Amino acid sequence: MKLSSVVAASAMFSAVNAYPGMNASLIETLKEADCCGSNELIGDLLWLDNSRLSPVALLIKSILIYDTDARSDEFYYQVPALRSFACVRDPCCVWWYIVEEMEKLFRAPDGQCTNAARAAIRLGFHDAGAWSKHTGDFGGADGSIVWAPEEIKRRENHGLEEIIQQMKHWYGKWNSYGISVADLIQMAATTATVVCPLGPRIRSFVGRRDSHRPAPDGLIPSPFDPAEKLIELFRAKTIKPSGLAALLGAHSTSKQRFLDAASFGFPQDSTPGVWDILFYEQTLGVGAPDIFRFPSDIILSQHAHLYPAFRTFTGVNGQERWNYDYAREYVRLSLLGVNNVNNLTDCTRVLPQARTEWKYE
Repeated sequence: MKLSSVVAASAMFSAVNAYPGMNASLIETLKEADCCGSNELIGDLLWLDNSRLSPVALLIKSILIYDTDARSDEFYYQVPALRSFACVRDPCCVWWYIVEEMEKLFRAPDGQCTNAARAAIRLGFHDAGAWSKHTGDFGGADGSIVWAPEEIKRRENHGLEEIIQQMKHWYGKWNSYGISVADLIQMAATTATVVCPLGPRIRSFVGRRDSHRPAPDGLIPSPFDPAEKLIELFRAKTIKPSGLAALLGAHSTSKQRFLDAASFGFPQDSTPGVWDILFYEQTLGVGAPDIFRFPSDIILSQHAHLYPAFRTFTGVNGQERWNYDYAREYVRLSLLGVNNVNNLTDCTRVLPQARTEWKYE
């Protein structure tokens, strides 16, 4: 379902109006600059015109700059046998079997998403997010967080060791089918997201190339960074503040382990096994017992450029608005540093079906 940019802008305008102390000129600036999501081109889409683009690349371009819905209900109903000729001919076939394994690891017996799922989502961010349009032609969604030992030693990647070992296990099992670790990481992230109840079913592409070169350092945000630094850090990743606000919602399923020893294992909202908008409500509010709010999340939620989106996600139809925006921004994030977009394949049909309803206990 495609949300109208006009409706989104109107909702954002109403939210900005509600923020204390904002004058009319600032409201107009925010409407123009940040109301409608990130819209820069990336990768080889920067230099290839439409006549040279594959249907998949045209779809990606439409998602990135024309506000096309980045979700899909397309499902793989007749999957060929794994080693059959039909499976070999279909580049998505092997991914159905890989995702089947992922789903078992990411879904808890009660239907909520597991610690492995939240780790996979975080890994997707940390591999792809180590990229900037100012740092040259390397970094991004290239699997280097698994292949370059230097990266896992970085402080911001602490706690990802177990999920990285899982990626190595999956790669060892499936690499003879021509997969890359870069694709494993991003497919795991989108699988984990939709396994979480209420999570969006995000377009998932394969065909990324692996790199063993360490990604540039200093490009993963710190929970202690000031708001302006974080906003500029993400602008350099082609992500506007409204897009950053949408991506922060992944903390809905996060648990804090290393920032504060006294709060080890505390979630960042009260329902860490469910992909819901409670994160936005509790980050804007006073929080709740036994949750941990990152300092950066708090200051960003109160910043003039992100507050409108936070309010929109907590308002009427907030879950749908957030899922729509998150999917679009995550497609962008998952393709940062990918310079062969024109050769990618859309394998969204291998993902589990989304669960759009959840009964809270």
